[in-house]
Amino acid sequence: MERLDKRLAATGRWSRKEARELIRAGRVMVDGAPCRASEAKVDECSPVLVDGEAIPDHAPVYLMLHKPAGVVSSTEEPGERTVLDLLGEEYRNIGLFPAGRLDKDTEGLLLLTNDGPLAHRLLAPKSHVDKVYYVEVDGALDQDDVLAAREGMTLGDGTVCLPAELELLSSNSAHITLREGKYHQVKRMMASRGKPVAYLKRVRFGPLRLDEGLAKGEWRPLTREERESVFRA
Repeated sequence: MERLDKRLAATGRWSRKEARELIRAGRVMVDGAPCRASEAKVDECSPVLVDGEAIPDHAPVYLMLHKPAGVVSSTEEPGERTVLDLLGEEYRNIGLFPAGRLDKDTEGLLLLTNDGPLAHRLLAPKSHVDKVYYVEVDGALDQDDVLAAREGMTLGDGTVCLPAELELLSSNSAHITLREGKYHQVKRMMASRGKPVAYLKRVRFGPLRLDEGLAKGEWRPLTREERESVFRA
């Protein structure tokens, strides 16, 4: 048995607050009868309908998280606070994991899901899904940096990067678009130019753009339009 609002939220289609609003509005039926109590206990086998449509029992979940610095992109890390620790209780035991990683000190957009096949497609090297970061460096960025990124940098250990786009925003800040995900890539690229990263934030992952209405550490389910755009990607 579990709370009705928790069962709705676990589908990933609604937040806990939105689920309670649906229930109070009489739009939810359990075992064929309307239920207006968010705290009502529902058997896992009981059919639940919202606006006449049955909710799936184990629907994939897709969440957008505004990752703060100091949190690791992992499901479990001894002695560390993980991105799963930021979520509501209803999302703790449904197999969510981050689709890709951000460094502990990097902020920004992170997709959390339990849809393994989708995550695999998004992260596959041949997919070349764009990842856009806002970066601030110690030093002055210039057109030589733009050209170096566009031509594909060779890092200090000989690693060759795919061509990237560096859009200068100020003398020490830029947007950088990568089409791959090498280890500490932005930091290593900037370090190779003698301009170490002072601040890094991912603002786009594929078709998803960070919802700036989310404070650091906040999250929300993807909208239907966002989900469809990710499937297309």
